[in-house]
Amino acid sequence: MHYFVYVPLLCSLVASLGARPVSERLAPDLATRVLTASALVLAASSTAALGLLACAGLLRVPQLALAGRWSLRMVDRAGLDPDPVAVGSGLLVLVAVLAATRLLARWIATLRRVHVEAAGLPGDEDVVVVGTEVPEAFSVPGRPGRIVVSAGMLAALDQRERRVLIAHEHAHLTHRHHVHVALAHLAAVVNPLLRPLASAVEFTVERWADETAATATGSDRRLVARTVAKAALAVREAVGRNTPPFALGFAAPSEVPEPGPVPRRVAALLAPPLRGGIPLILVIAGIALLSLLSSAEATRDLLDLVEMARRAAAAS
Repeated sequence: MHYFVYVPLLCSLVASLGARPVSERLAPDLATRVLTASALVLAASSTAALGLLACAGLLRVPQLALAGRWSLRMVDRAGLDPDPVAVGSGLLVLVAVLAATRLLARWIATLRRVHVEAAGLPGDEDVVVVGTEVPEAFSVPGRPGRIVVSAGMLAALDQRERRVLIAHEHAHLTHRHHVHVALAHLAAVVNPLLRPLASAVEFTVERWADETAATATGSDRRLVARTVAKAALAVREAVGRNTPPFALGFAAPSEVPEPGPVPRRVAALLAPPLRGGIPLILVIAGIALLSLLSSAEATRDLLDLVEMARRAAAAS
């Protein structure tokens, strides 16, 4: 257990270093799925590892040893990590659980609100145009999902670019990008080392929507690149004079994130479409699998120690 229990934490660090290359060298739909799944696996295995370290500290508590009928001498001979490590690990697990619970409660409340708001938007069409001059466009997940576009954003784009914009927002709803973003952020709350993966998922869902819009508008990726750039410039000019736009995700107008890495999106659209990437997939999947197997092996080692300690207590 001594070595295996720390492997998930090391894997989380390594994966965070590789998040950006994965987001830029894999097709965006594939990168989104790989990064989201890896973040969830790494968050679960690293939290389990911290829980094992806390449990190892509990094995040295005399009252618990008496109640569980295991030998403290056998536990001491195993050379487990010192008590401060166990206490610190237990506190980190508690913080992670509380943070995840708070985030989930916030998301549930927000989803309920946006579902009501989506159903209450005027008209029966899936695209709603609002009269504000602030350039903004966003998708509201719900049943049905709706797309909200401001008059200011429409004025900044020509007819072809407007079609690209609507296709982009449709892609967010169709592929449920808000779910990928939510899950990646949940993993990052549980394990802060995974924040680069959450940021990478935010980027890849935008790239995924860009590529979907290019296909929907006749594979004119240069048109999509121009639309992305013009929309970003319109928003940038409005920032400082008006309230920034409500972006994809669960952000409310009062807590809008910083503008995304638009130049990287434009550069990707002007470059040839990405193909392959099997080695990168194998690397990130291997890191996640190693983390999962290591936490499982550490769990087995701890259970074996408890069983041996109980046998020693029974034999004495």
